[in-house]
Amino acid sequence: MKKMVHWLFASLLAFPAVVWAAVEPLTVAVSILPQQTFVEKIGGRHVKVVVLVPPGKSPATHEPTPQQVEAVAAAKLYFRIGVPFETAWLPRLAQVAPAARVIDLREGLKLRPVDLPPGETAQPGGASDPHVWLSPPLVIEMAARIREALSAARPEAAAEFAENHARFVAELKALDAEIRARLAGKQGRTFMVFHPSWGYFADAYGLKQLPIEAGWKEPGPQTLQRLIEAARAQGIRVIFVQKQFSQREAATLAGAIGGEVVAVDPLAPDYVDNLRLVADVFARALR
Repeated sequence: MKKMVHWLFASLLAFPAVVWAAVEPLTVAVSILPQQTFVEKIGGRHVKVVVLVPPGKSPATHEPTPQQVEAVAAAKLYFRIGVPFETAWLPRLAQVAPAARVIDLREGLKLRPVDLPPGETAQPGGASDPHVWLSPPLVIEMAARIREALSAARPEAAAEFAENHARFVAELKALDAEIRARLAGKQGRTFMVFHPSWGYFADAYGLKQLPIEAGWKEPGPQTLQRLIEAARAQGIRVIFVQKQFSQREAATLAGAIGGEVVAVDPLAPDYVDNLRLVADVFARALR
């Protein structure tokens, strides 16, 4: 019996690198919380996801903490999505995680320009709207790229990634159908937001987004007056805001039109339930 125990112990010591490396999760870095959900849905037990923009922070201004930088140093994959802080972050990523492969989830997607308040015009060569994750049909396209990248990095788990991917896509298609049913009859209507986060959502479901601010700059008096006139003309009584931005101008505008401010979160990690809630909120506001 003792000889058998010694033999088993010696056998485990003989292959530690091979045995334990095979079960070690793949460290994957992402920019925002919804991406974590997407990667975990497909990667399952095979991934450990590091999120660079924590809850309550804005992807326009966030600076990764030393702890986040340390955590991302082990990343083998980084899924970027186009949010502003990535431009400054990517050169640092190359230094702290030189082996990380960067995958741009926007590749192959049809991007849209950023919506502007009334009276303002886009600058030539301006950045595209980064909020691609708020369109379930676009997330279906991104999910395929996530599966491909995970399968290339961990080929022995490719079959499991394919199964997880199929389940996630089915969930997204069901969500898309639910939202279309909830917003049926609302096509062509306009909703007002503080920050223009919901353009891809609006495009997917036949709505129009009217933002208060552009380029993270607070609106001036003339822009506010044009917004008041537009809201009154179109019967808008709800202004949507998100917790990552100031709500002062939205509250001022809501007071001027006799409306209310309602919070919706484009960065919530519980993606499917959150968009169901958003669809309900939008449907009530667009009556």
